[in-house]
Amino acid sequence: MSKNLSLPSSVLPVRPLSPVGRSLLQLVVAGAAWGTAGAAASLLYRASDLGPLALSFWRCAGGLAVLLGVLALRRRPAAGSAARPRPAVRSLVVTGLLFTLFQSAYFAAVRDTGLAVATVATLGAGPVLIALGARAWMGERLGRGGAAAVGGALAGLCVLVLGSGAAAVRPAGIGYALLSAAGYAAMTLRTRRAGRTGSAGDPLVTTAWSFGVGALALLPLALAEGALPATAQPLRVLVLLAYVATVPTALAYALYFTGAARVRAATVSVIMLIEPVSAAVIAVLWLGERLTGATVGGTALLLTAVVALTVSETRRPPVV
Repeated sequence: MSKNLSLPSSVLPVRPLSPVGRSLLQLVVAGAAWGTAGAAASLLYRASDLGPLALSFWRCAGGLAVLLGVLALRRRPAAGSAARPRPAVRSLVVTGLLFTLFQSAYFAAVRDTGLAVATVATLGAGPVLIALGARAWMGERLGRGGAAAVGGALAGLCVLVLGSGAAAVRPAGIGYALLSAAGYAAMTLRTRRAGRTGSAGDPLVTTAWSFGVGALALLPLALAEGALPATAQPLRVLVLLAYVATVPTALAYALYFTGAARVRAATVSVIMLIEPVSAAVIAVLWLGERLTGATVGGTALLLTAVVALTVSETRRPPVV
């Protein structure tokens, strides 16, 4: 006699994430990891005289070393498996230059107009430029709900970062921030375009090229600023540099280039606003900063916008 067996709900198989769902998760993890870079940089500045350009150089150089090690140890694809497309060297170099522009112009904006205003101007302009570029270049439309989510995200960012009311706006810093936003927007749009045309290639290789180009471009600036930090805590500085090179750089950008190839460009830009949320949580929990109404309100607005766009993205038919 056969018995009708059923599995208890606790051991029922879990439905695997769709490709878009995996991409969204990769972007969320990347944004959260990016948010830890600011805390690590703050600790580095306290422990040494390392400047922002030198830190950017070591971030790129360290991230490149990590990824080259990963690529060397990675198993080769089995014979007969589909090979990934190989982007042209020119395309990889352009992506690396855009990455360098995004990073360097942002640090210049922070220097000239302060962290708060630089963050709002860069991350606030990014989604707008990306939405406009995606509409004009690839025909991607956000729709009313998506536009409302972007607006809510920008409002949340302003509340979160400018809530203290202590920010000073300087035109030169705003110019650098907009230049940084343009570099970030172009990098995101190129990644999405490559994903749609099937020419994205291996995200680890793309990320390694970006770091290599960035390290070469930043080397003379880092040498002029002082590439080797003076410190009384060399072990602490080395550990922090290793962390910056590994988690918010090698891991986060590999996940970013993987996820951004499959998700709408404007959605990518809003999901990556998890970065300031992550930074704010770390600042309150581990760096001793005070929890304010602006922190709570801005975080809530940003997370609501991210969740709304995530749900919207998973319900859309895949377009690649």
